[in-house]
Amino acid sequence: MSMHKLPPQTLAQKLIARAAGRSQVAVGEVVTCNVDIAMFHDSSGPRRLKPMLDELGASIWDTNKVVLVLDHYVPARDADAQKIVQFTRDTARQWKLPHVIDSEGICHVVLPERGHLRPGMFGVGGDSHSPTGGAFGSYMFGIGATEMLGVCVTGQIWVQVPRTLHLQWAGRLQPGVSAKDMMLHTIARLGMNGGQYQAVEFAGSAVRALSMPERMTLSNMSAELGAQAGLIAADDTTREWLEAVGVPAEQLEGAEQWFTDEGANFEPHSFDATALSPQVAAPHSPANTRDVAEFANVKPGFAYIGACTGAKLEDLRAAASVLRGRHVAAGVQLVVAPASAREQAQAEAEGVMQVLRDAGAAVLPNSCGACAGYGGTFPEGATVISSTARNFKGRMGPASVNVYLASPYTVAASALRGHISDAREMLA
Repeated sequence: MSMHKLPPQTLAQKLIARAAGRSQVAVGEVVTCNVDIAMFHDSSGPRRLKPMLDELGASIWDTNKVVLVLDHYVPARDADAQKIVQFTRDTARQWKLPHVIDSEGICHVVLPERGHLRPGMFGVGGDSHSPTGGAFGSYMFGIGATEMLGVCVTGQIWVQVPRTLHLQWAGRLQPGVSAKDMMLHTIARLGMNGGQYQAVEFAGSAVRALSMPERMTLSNMSAELGAQAGLIAADDTTREWLEAVGVPAEQLEGAEQWFTDEGANFEPHSFDATALSPQVAAPHSPANTRDVAEFANVKPGFAYIGACTGAKLEDLRAAASVLRGRHVAAGVQLVVAPASAREQAQAEAEGVMQVLRDAGAAVLPNSCGACAGYGGTFPEGATVISSTARNFKGRMGPASVNVYLASPYTVAASALRGHISDAREMLA
């Protein structure tokens, strides 16, 4: 029997082929994929899905493959939010959902933190930042409520196999420069539709050197490129992180096969991590990015460290490394909303939270908070420097609010000096 060798495939092609039960797939082909994990939250979940499921007289195909996270409307700030949260909890009980993460952090952070993601998986999420899952060598993307209804009933979804934009980062980041800076720079270069409906893959020495949380930031902000998925090949870093959160070693067997083959067809883009300065995106688009030095005259009244892109344990540590033993400038309010309860507890144990509080930070609950625009948003005319992923007009308060996006290092340095500043000067 002659073995014919498969043509070289990208990571995206391999992941989709596995989900479609095929040995290979071609770019542009439309295939039906089996879903390994479906995640939705209190905003995109029961309140949208239950009426439609009830109307169909249908139920969820496999409750064990569903994770429900309450992170958008918690803690409930008004009667409307209270109603949504109550409906979500009641429905979770009625559906007997085994995986409910209630008020313990942001969906994109708690999903992998609880061991729900592994290399080789195919997942969907009821949130635009669901590509975060791609950091673990899995294929994951955001879908709307009608598509999620189809997944809930059938456990399947169709996908058109995307082409891959291969973002090759050579060199290594300087201290005080982070994955957030890499993404802001990439979005400025490629534009917010640079990866429209395609897969982007992050590769190269600078990416391999990143920790898992930093890789999650890259994949997360693939959404700001308009990409469907943001992928990173699985390696030892992936395996060690997942084992540490309790994923059994036998479930990680074969993790090494999830990479792009030599000779696979993709669109290459090269970047130099060593030369990268801290980046800042001016209102009202992440693509509106330039070097931090160009914004020295901007004086923010608020410095916000929050969201799935900017308040993981590593992000809190970054901010603390700048703020340790110092206090924020007069006229600046520093607000910190840690991305998950588990990561906040770790930051407390390390003394990181105390450093932030001593520097003048107000600490908010573990939720999407101001980033999602539900409560705790900023007042008319405020100037904000924020570690979140988006600075669209009207997202984080009234249309008159001006939001500058930056890394947690830059947000902390700017809070300290009272104007947008380069953290490298404080870390030197």
